[in-house]
Amino acid sequence: QVQVVESGGGLVQAGGSLRLSCIVSGLTFDSYGMGWFRQAPGKEREGVSCIYSNGARTYYADSVKGRFTISRDNAKNTLLLQMNDLKPEDTAIYYCAAGYYREYSCPRTDFIYWGQGTQVTVSS
Repeated sequence: QVQVVESGGGLVQAGGSLRLSCIVSGLTFDSYGMGWFRQAPGKEREGVSCIYSNGARTYYADSVKGRFTISRDNAKNTLLLQMNDLKPEDTAIYYCAAGYYREYSCPRTDFIYWGQGTQVTVSS
């Protein structure tokens, strides 16, 4: 049984930082692309950042480029998202997912296994 568990969300002031973590079990972690997605109230779930199975390639949404950094530790079945210079518009539930990496985009339809999400709230 595949389990995807996110942690690290919370409340932070604008300009602050958070680091999200995701631990995956029940699958061969280094065979899967991984991604971070987010969903704000009333909006569709969008791809924030995705990473190839060996970490060699990454994708970032324009809205987070230069502020967020995705990384993975295949030895620990862990995915990370370092979020710096947070803005109120980053407020959302953030989800970790396992699936297939695609160049130049991060479509949620390419991802199979999903976590329950962690809330990130950025106050102004």
